[in-house]
Amino acid sequence: MSRACLFRTLPVLLAAAAACRPTPQPGPPRFEVPSGQQGRWYKGNTHTHTTNSDGDSPPEYVASWYRDHDYDFLVLSDHNVFTNPATLASLVDSSFLLIPGEEVTSRFEGHPIHVNGLNLPGLVEARTAESLVATLQANVDAVREVDGVPHVNHPNFEWAFGATELAQLRDDRLLEIWNGHPTVHNAGGGGVPGMEAVWDALLSGGKRIYGIAVDDAHHFQGEFARDRANPGRGWVVVRAPGLDALALMSSLEAGRFYASTGPVLDDVVVTPTTLEIRIGERSTFKHTTAFIGAGGRVLLVSPDNPAVFELTGDVGYVRARVTDSGGYSAWTQPVFVTRD
Repeated sequence: MSRACLFRTLPVLLAAAAACRPTPQPGPPRFEVPSGQQGRWYKGNTHTHTTNSDGDSPPEYVASWYRDHDYDFLVLSDHNVFTNPATLASLVDSSFLLIPGEEVTSRFEGHPIHVNGLNLPGLVEARTAESLVATLQANVDAVREVDGVPHVNHPNFEWAFGATELAQLRDDRLLEIWNGHPTVHNAGGGGVPGMEAVWDALLSGGKRIYGIAVDDAHHFQGEFARDRANPGRGWVVVRAPGLDALALMSSLEAGRFYASTGPVLDDVVVTPTTLEIRIGERSTFKHTTAFIGAGGRVLLVSPDNPAVFELTGDVGYVRARVTDSGGYSAWTQPVFVTRD
């Protein structure tokens, strides 16, 4: 066969050989096992206020309250005010860390837009833009530009925005799914979905975002009551190699934490086929764990401790909500399902 004839024939032979190869089949569904399943758990709050904006107590008092109530770290997040933790150095030791922050506060056509910045080097100026989504994005970007970590605050506050707007944001990984202020409408209402439903809509649409719980405390003096923004209502517990701001930020953005209004989780263990929730025993409280997948569908409800979900099909992701007999909840972060 001539060389010219060979060159004409070779592509045909290669195509025929490729057509005879079996099509690779995807492997069974499995969980993406997160890294960093070791390390200590650190309890903290990333959203609270002082007299530097609209709180009722000075920064020293607020920081002391959290330290004295066994928190490991705190972000002071006053509206468009940066409080330098160096001015509160006497309150900090090896067991309590103050992380610099701010609630970057803007509006678009009457809609409040609040984006917390965590671990900031200084004041971040609030921004506005040509649309609601653009204004949200501009403030997320402003935090990112100084290497801070943004989280989007209380979307249902004044019914400001929802899943449609949040789905369009870029470079945001943290969202308040529970906020302790009495006017933020965590559960939704009047046809507007609650924040867990918003979270599931975002996750089901392919957005990888993690849910946090916060105090948004303003009232440290006087009565502690449901209609006041008191501290101690919502927090995160972050798994990190040490009590260090950069380590905590890295773990938050990787979803190595859980959010809570009450239940304590001793551990969250992920293998390629199981998600196991080990719940801390507390007095006579009992617990119920709901495992939730894509579309907000409840996949399993378990009264057991530990509560274990076994993966048998592609459900998109699985997250857990642990509810105690007092009505308080903890939320694990979604574990995503993949196929080889």
